[in-house]
Order: sequence, then structure tokens, then C-alpha cells
Amino acid sequence: MTRRLESTPRADGFRMPGEFEPHEGCWMLWPERPDNWRLGAKPAQHAFAAVASAIAEGEPVTMGVSPGQFQNARSMLPPHIRVVEMTYNDSWMRDCGPTFLINGKGDVRLINWKFNAWGGIRGGLYFPWDQDDIVPQKIAEIERVDRYRATLTLEGGSIHVDGEGTLLTTEQCLLNPNRNPGLSREDIEKILSDYLNVDAFIWLGDGVFNDETSGHVDNLCCFIKPGCVALTWTDDTSDPQYEISRDAFKRLSAARDAKGRKLDIHKIHQPAPVIITGEEASGVDAIEGTLPRQPGNRMAASYINFYIGNGVVVMPAFDDPQDGPAAEALAALFPGRRVIPVPAREILLGGGNIHCITQQQPARRT
Repeated sequence: MTRRLESTPRADGFRMPGEFEPHEGCWMLWPERPDNWRLGAKPAQHAFAAVASAIAEGEPVTMGVSPGQFQNARSMLPPHIRVVEMTYNDSWMRDCGPTFLINGKGDVRLINWKFNAWGGIRGGLYFPWDQDDIVPQKIAEIERVDRYRATLTLEGGSIHVDGEGTLLTTEQCLLNPNRNPGLSREDIEKILSDYLNVDAFIWLGDGVFNDETSGHVDNLCCFIKPGCVALTWTDDTSDPQYEISRDAFKRLSAARDAKGRKLDIHKIHQPAPVIITGEEASGVDAIEGTLPRQPGNRMAASYINFYIGNGVVVMPAFDDPQDGPAAEALAALFPGRRVIPVPAREILLGGGNIHCITQQQPARRT
């Protein structure tokens, strides 16, 4: 039996580790919504299977799957990937899933944030989201770990931590009134400090251009290790992303982390704009209450949306000339890990990318 705890992680001596720290495994959710994934989600399912297989080269992967898709997913995934039956609304494990915590004794707990599908009735991407909101509770039961039920509406992709007391986020997302109306920046920092055990906050401005999550930081910038970050970049002054990345670079350059360090900033050049085609848009069912896919719309393509696993870094590839330089840059930043590019356009068409569909579970320390 798992407990719902009324204390806070900080008071109990727990912290959110950096993604680069050792993992017990990775959690994902299987795509199937025809109003978000084209052609009945079949192309997306192949992409999710490729991501899961790449991550599984370094750590165990568990795929949550609805009852109606269980047999299909089991047949499409390698036998060493665990498949568990789970009800959910869509397949963005990073955002609706738990934030795992560790302490110095080898214990693991998790946080169940409030989830409202990136904005609720004021700009959310679909309705309902009730099953997404309790995915962390289901994982707590499967893993037999205790959980905290936070009062804050927050998606996992809106934060990054260095594991040593520093948090990265964006004003565009966390200060959006469709997440936590009535809470000030200081209120949000206090809650994040109590639940993640962080002391230093680095607030960037906007996220990647046209990111429908209200600018999640995990598509813009992430920690490579304490004191070191990667930032999506373009030198094209006519691209709307230019000023966004330039502003982020200025803020990062002026920042100090919780240990008082200046940040080492590595620019990862973005691919050329990735545009939804008419054929792709027509393959998505039009259903009232779900964000439509329109031909000609630019998608928020970024190489920063990668997953750091045990021994591997799984990065999105876009069939773009920048794929190779991005992989080389990440290989230099992660000398102890193998970089595995995975074609990710089908995931991007759904509104996110590799980091958005994954959630790491930290290793239990002994």
C-alpha cells in the first residue's frame, strides 16, 4: 500500500535529482488519440516504439497502454519493454506523469502535481484530462512508493533541475494565468522550493517559438550537468526564435546557480522550420475541444528535447542538415553516453517530442 503524504519533500529530506543521475528506468504512455495523432496514431506508435527501444538499450522501459491497445502495443514493442494496462487521456508522460524524488538513504517517492492539459478551460489542448491527472497515483501503486499531492498545476516539461538546488523554467509557462491564477512568482518559487528542494531559480522568458505548451523549458534549455546547460539556437535574425534564444542566453549568462557558479552555456543550432503539410493535417480527426492541426503551421522543432538515459542520449532527428552537427555536439557534451538519433517528426506532429513522452525514475541509492 502506498501513502499520500501531507508533509513536503523538503521537510522530509527528499529532492528532485538531475536527469543525468542514475535511473531505475523510464516511463512512457502509448499514443492512440485520432484527434491528435494522424492516421489512427499508427505512425506515432512506430515512433514511440523506436524511442522506447533506444532508451531500453540503457535502462528498463515501462509503457502504459489502454485496454483497447494492449495487444497491439505488446506486439509492436520488444519483449524486454514492460507493458502495463493504464487509463489516461493522452500520451505525454513528461507532463502528466510523476516527478520522482530521492533522499540520501536510498528511498524514492513521487509528486502528483495538478494537471489541466496545458491551460484548462483557458487554452488547454483537450478535454477531459481527468485520467491524466491521476497517472502519478497509478504509478505510485505499481512501484509501491509514497506520493505527495501538490497544490500547484504544473507539467514536468516546464521545469529542469541540476540536482544541486537549481531550477530552470520559463515565465511564459509558469506565470501563465491559465495554470495557477492568483499565485505570484514568489508563491510559485516557495512551492517549488518545498517540493523539489531547490533554492536558486533561473527564469527564462519565452519558450521555443510556437510551442503549444506555453513555452516549456525542456524544448528550449536543459542541464547537461550541474553548472552546464544546452540552449537551442539560431543565427537567423529573421527567425522569431532568434530573439527568444538571445534573451535566454543573456539571462543564463547573468545567472548563478545554487552553488554560486556561472553557467557554461552550449548553443545547439535548431533545424530549419518544420511545417505541417496538408497530408499530415488531413490525417488528424477534427473533434471539438481538441487543438486542430492546420497545414502551414510551424512546429516547435528543437534538438534540446532529448532524453538522458543510462549510457545513452536519445535525441530527435528531423531529416535536416543540422541533425548531424546536433548529434556531434551532444556526443561531446555526454562523453560517457552514446547518442542515438530517432526520427521524431511524428511525435512533433502531436505537439511535443522525445523528452515530452518520457519520464525518468531515479535509481534507489544504497
